[in-house]
Amino acid sequence: MKYKRIWIIMCVLATIIGIYPIIYFIFGGRIALLSSKPDAVYNSLLWQVCFYTHILGGGIALLSGWPQFSNKLRQRRVRLHRNMGKVYMVAVWLSALTGIYIGWYANGGVVAAAGFVTLGIIWFYTTLKAYLHILQRNIAAHRQMMVYSYACTFAAVTLRIWLPLLSIATGDGATSYIIVSWLCWVPNLAVAAVLHNRQTVYVA
Repeated sequence: MKYKRIWIIMCVLATIIGIYPIIYFIFGGRIALLSSKPDAVYNSLLWQVCFYTHILGGGIALLSGWPQFSNKLRQRRVRLHRNMGKVYMVAVWLSALTGIYIGWYANGGVVAAAGFVTLGIIWFYTTLKAYLHILQRNIAAHRQMMVYSYACTFAAVTLRIWLPLLSIATGDGATSYIIVSWLCWVPNLAVAAVLHNRQTVYVA
């Protein structure tokens, strides 16, 4: 029961952050993260295309990913499960690849850039492996990789939890951002490994 409650909280947070990118498309201009970008980066058409593709793909991945952990959906609505899985994978691949590119321009220099680029690579890899495993009908391996994939997806949520907490604790937003470039996803993968080993990531 406690794991189901945690899953519900996760779903709510994923939904909130999943629809969050809409603000960039509604209001436009240099809002939120964009306000901190240098002119040379912000005015780059390639960077802009990659940024908007990244946040849109990430939002779709958050929204389409969490229902996949429902046993009822997978067992009773197999076609829907497969179609949502396809949407999720395409969204991740687009978001991960563009995330790797914009990661090089992350605030915080080399350390922060390395954190976000590494996340993008692992995110792409785990999702690709999940896809290859299901093509081979290796369901157990597919599920394991999908758990790790969504742990990376969920970094969009944990980043927004950790960053304000770190900023308050350290009083230094720049340093906090460097730390969160790793903190937003490394613990997620550790938790995913524990939960998968306990077979508690799939709910009724």
